[in-house]
Amino acid sequence: MSEAIFRDGESDRSFKAQRFAGKTLIYLLLIVWAIICLFPIYWTITTSFKIAPNVMKGNMIPWVDYTPAWLGWRSLGMSPDTIWAESTVRDEFLKRFFNSTITAIASSSIAVILGSLAAYGLSRFSYKFGFMRNSDISFFFLSQLILPPVVLALPFLVLYKQLALLDTRIGLILLYTLTVLPIVIWIMRDQFESIPTELEEAALVDGLSIWGAFFGVILPIALPGMIAAFILSLVLTWNEYFFAALLTSTHANTLPVMVASQTGSQGISWWSMAALSFAAILPLIVIGVVLERYLIKGMTAGAVK
Repeated sequence: MSEAIFRDGESDRSFKAQRFAGKTLIYLLLIVWAIICLFPIYWTITTSFKIAPNVMKGNMIPWVDYTPAWLGWRSLGMSPDTIWAESTVRDEFLKRFFNSTITAIASSSIAVILGSLAAYGLSRFSYKFGFMRNSDISFFFLSQLILPPVVLALPFLVLYKQLALLDTRIGLILLYTLTVLPIVIWIMRDQFESIPTELEEAALVDGLSIWGAFFGVILPIALPGMIAAFILSLVLTWNEYFFAALLTSTHANTLPVMVASQTGSQGISWWSMAALSFAAILPLIVIGVVLERYLIKGMTAGAVK
């Protein structure tokens, strides 16, 4: 009897040891993956505080490999000794930042509104457009992402010239809305399909109209998915470079165009580009951290029904 108890205790300790080793391995892998994912941000931040020799030598650790300097931030007029002085570069940065904010938020909001309505219709009603059914219509929307942007360059350039939309924020907003709309429809359709139709039927029995059931019952449940679609659209439109460089020149230029322009006759100003890049991605980092729980809920909605 005592031998059996000893064996049971030994097997239990062996199981706990294996479980502890498994958890340790998983955490180590997660730490390594986190370091890999965060390293570009770390590299960008540290590069903004380097001078030319530090950048060329690949020095990585502040106060160990090099002494941090404000060269990158000073070139943008955002160092402690220049932040209160007049700066043409800083004014240009603020203008580009404002353009990016307006175009990204407006296009993402419009895409979420239109995409949610389209996705709700595709998830609740049956449509027939020629030979196309609901699944074909959904695939048609999603297939728009396959088309390379360079194919649309000349048509949009000619069209925007005729409509006087070149170098305007409205032109970028319309184009960005079309760009992210398929992604929003894809996300929101899964979100709505994960919501039981019995909730709408109960709301209709209680006297609500279809729109009343949608806004009063379905929309609050689908809110995490809408926020996830909005964040994803915001990231894509905020970072878009090709059409911003093609269709704007002076008034509606965005931050990605300004980041790419940090070159001169003597090469690339890596410290200026790094400072500008970090200032550009900081709002997205803050939004991602604040709305992380909504993003996770929205992206996993529909995975388990």
